[in-house]
Amino acid sequence: MRSSPDRPVRRIELDPAAEVDRGAWWATIPAVAAVLEQGLNIPAGVTFLVGENGSGKSTLIEALAAAHGLNPEGGSRNARHSSRASESPLGAALKVVRTPGRRANAYFLRAETMHGLYTYLENLPGSPDGDLHDRSHGEGFLELLARKFNGYGFYLMDEPEAPLSFTSTLGLLARLEALRADGAQVVVATHSPILTALPGATILELSSAGIRRTTWDELEIVGHWRRFLAHPQGYLRALT
Repeated sequence: MRSSPDRPVRRIELDPAAEVDRGAWWATIPAVAAVLEQGLNIPAGVTFLVGENGSGKSTLIEALAAAHGLNPEGGSRNARHSSRASESPLGAALKVVRTPGRRANAYFLRAETMHGLYTYLENLPGSPDGDLHDRSHGEGFLELLARKFNGYGFYLMDEPEAPLSFTSTLGLLARLEALRADGAQVVVATHSPILTALPGATILELSSAGIRRTTWDELEIVGHWRRFLAHPQGYLRALT
């Protein structure tokens, strides 16, 4: 099945009614400041947010989830679980510009809060997800992905490669391609040079310069991995 040009979400932008403290730590992150100033168009298919720690990847993906009405700790619109809230107020300041008409599924998977999401799901009356804690971290993640990410919809993931082996990451790559073919719109915050190699995906690199669209070959992380795998001793010598 060919990818649909339709997409559930067209862009995110600052809500005109929102009051934002531009001096707050999260608002001074260059990528976040760029979204507050200019908004951000979300393409159809798969979009990767890539950047160093502190570049704003997780801040943006959590805000996307919250602005869309999803639980920022993971789950669907109806998920009602929380631990210690650590998200910025950015989601409340954003407006989501949706495509009118067709109803879309939506789900958010966040690697660092999966344990809490599993517990919440297994405690729901008649839950079909009571087996997730019995699986390895990576197996549970992929199984939940298969159950919740289906068909036309808006799906978010924060560092999904964290619990996955190399082989399992390839499985996730194949799943992303299948979702795109089914008309899904997926946004993934990641450090993975494997996932970002998905042909035809949009790659947005977050840095001190803000947000720029780039290609896999131009990603800084891809260059680092290539050099490290070719000559790991050089990197190790620099650390000692």
